Amino acid sequence: MVKNTNKQKQAHPETIAKYAEAIHLYRTTQMSCRAICERCGVSTKGFATYLNRYHRELLLKRYGVEADQKTAENIKLRKKFGQTPAAHQKYKQAVNACDHIDYLSYNVSQIAHEFHLDGSALANQLKAHYPHIPERREKERTRRCLNDNKQRGVRPESKARYAEAVEMLHAADRSIRQVAEKCNVSYSGLKQHLLFYHKDLIEKRRKKRMECRGNTLPGTLNGNGKTRRPDPHTVETYREASHLYRTTTLTVSEIAEQTHVTESGFRSYLRTWHREWMMERRGVVVPPEGTSVDLSASKRYRKSAAAKYEPAIRKLKENKQTMAEVAREFGLHPESFRNYLHEHEPQLAESLGKTSAANGKILSKNCMEKYAEAMRIYETTPENLKSIAQRLGLPYNSVGGFIRRNFPDVIERHNQLVAERI
Repeated sequence: MVKNTNKQKQAHPETIAKYAEAIHLYRTTQMSCRAICERCGVSTKGFATYLNRYHRELLLKRYGVEADQKTAENIKLRKKFGQTPAAHQKYKQAVNACDHIDYLSYNVSQIAHEFHLDGSALANQLKAHYPHIPERREKERTRRCLNDNKQRGVRPESKARYAEAVEMLHAADRSIRQVAEKCNVSYSGLKQHLLFYHKDLIEKRRKKRMECRGNTLPGTLNGNGKTRRPDPHTVETYREASHLYRTTTLTVSEIAEQTHVTESGFRSYLRTWHREWMMERRGVVVPPEGTSVDLSASKRYRKSAAAKYEPAIRKLKENKQTMAEVAREFGLHPESFRNYLHEHEPQLAESLGKTSAANGKILSKNCMEKYAEAMRIYETTPENLKSIAQRLGLPYNSVGGFIRRNFPDVIERHNQLVAERI
């Protein structure tokens, strides 16, 4: 038996009974949700949620959108921007009247009064959502000599008051509130001025914000128009820990314990806002600003380890001692010290393992020390190499190959001694 995944969602019976009277009033009257809830003694928020979830077709119908229960779920009642359905329904008749020739002799305030509306509110609706109507209306009134010679459109004093703020918004990625505070003008006044007379700027900023949605890099613009940066309180909380992280070789755990902050919180703060510091500690080249680097792909590098081995490395560079001798002098584990050198100082490690022979060849220091006695005996006596190798406990093939590859003159001198003896 196949389970029906498209089964219509149903509310609990007690929930249906609770909102039954409210749904009846909403369906049969034009009362507001608040008035209905006060009359029925139910929560406004709860009823709005119930209405939107289980009776969305009634909600759409009130705003002039015809839909059945199945298709209503896919219809968005309100766009992200623009006029709300409630405002459209409220001012619909008055807006049509403003655009009709029969009301041409009336001004906007008189038309608003005819429809029991506020004159300023109707004028704002026209400027914000129907800008072509006032423009066409004034041209026709002027043509018919019905113009009352009153100032319409942006007032010169308003244009001058907001000029600096508008210029700043064009030039920089700042929020309207930040610019209003910077220019010492009203936030709501500047916002309304932009909405009425600078629609191109509003649309430009809106598109830019849509493009910036999902940005996570510090210093970049977010979808809400704000630059992504840490909260000042957070910066202050980790100020001392950040200073220690950059100037000392202490581990994150030690820094967190010393500055009395949580280790997880400090690690999160570093990963989010100061990844370049983490890359410096790991020995990774800091990328250009605005690009991201996967820290998990870089090898972990600890400043504490660098500080631990720094004196020993300096001693190796200044003197001709072996790794083991230097490690013993500074109390280091020889194998760990050797691994660290091969990983972080490969050129130094390679130079320590090599030595220059008398004939100018660069050879392994270990091999030279290991086969030196066998070479001395082979070069100064007629004894054959196999006997020498057995007596010194060396592999014959290894010592023989080493001498043949690197010291053919030793073989010649040995052969001369053998010939003289014969």
